[in-house]
Amino acid sequence: MGRVPNVTRADAPTSRRSPLAFIAARWTPDPRTVRRAALAALVMAVVIVVTGGAVRLTGSGLGCPTWPKCTDDSITSTREMGVHGAIEFGNRLLTYVLCAAVGWAIVAARSQKPFRRSLTRLGWAQFWIVMGNAILGGIVVLVGLNPYTVAAHFLLSSALIAVATVMWQRTREGDGAPRPLVGKAVRQLVWFMVAASVLLIAVGTVVTGAGPHAGDSSEVARMPVDWETVSKLHAVLAWIVVTLTFALWFVLKAVDAPGGPLARTRELFLILLAQGAIGYVQYFTDLPEVLVGLHMFGSCVMWIWVLLVLLSLRERPGTAAPDVAVPAAQEPATSASIAGPR
Repeated sequence: MGRVPNVTRADAPTSRRSPLAFIAARWTPDPRTVRRAALAALVMAVVIVVTGGAVRLTGSGLGCPTWPKCTDDSITSTREMGVHGAIEFGNRLLTYVLCAAVGWAIVAARSQKPFRRSLTRLGWAQFWIVMGNAILGGIVVLVGLNPYTVAAHFLLSSALIAVATVMWQRTREGDGAPRPLVGKAVRQLVWFMVAASVLLIAVGTVVTGAGPHAGDSSEVARMPVDWETVSKLHAVLAWIVVTLTFALWFVLKAVDAPGGPLARTRELFLILLAQGAIGYVQYFTDLPEVLVGLHMFGSCVMWIWVLLVLLSLRERPGTAAPDVAVPAAQEPATSASIAGPR
């Protein structure tokens, strides 16, 4: 038998140290690096949605007919599978890029000094969502692009974008208790807008599941609902979100709210107008693939800005980085009873 090493009580913490703790003990990233890592994870979450849409819109959903391999005999796509196999396999490879971006965000958050547990947890939440969505993506292929699994795949991607957005915002804030910048009535209006946006996205997946772009050139089952009717419902929900956004902007102007919420609301309103224009054009031009892809990208951008509006309604005390614009969020409100505590 070999000689058993003599491990003292002082050596125990080192022996239990995780790889992340090992890296954190030797590297302290700049706050800007942490922000960039979180932003990279958010950008990749949007990219994977857009490329996933490209897979569906080019009819490449079953370009790799099985999972986790591309074929029963090959991990990668083969020349015989043509362009559809290359597109589907390329999208699968981007999942690894997404994992790398999320991993970088986790490492950067864990290594930041002082340690911020909330950031690390948000990074790990993204990791587990990515893993779950990868498995769900495999199920989508194995069940032949069942529209309900495709819808769930997109909704889980929207959840990933939500967590990534929150993490990115948190990297630009302190760790103090959140302090509201507007009154309760304004916050309730924003929550109504968030709820309407969630419904808008959910109904959008039904439009996709009932529409003509099934994701493959073969016969693929569609949701048994009238596409015209559900498209009109989607449009009504879009107008509800637009109306709530305009009402929010009007209220924020009326109470002389801080510049941060006002700017995010104005940006969201412009994004919604552009997204609505694309939606109507694609509807009246028989859903050209390019416009459908732009509409999917616009859906991601809209969802990010809805969350940014929500997150802009409070501030967290802390030392702001030099390149983070905060003076606008410190402007006094003229009506404290409506604008809320400052």
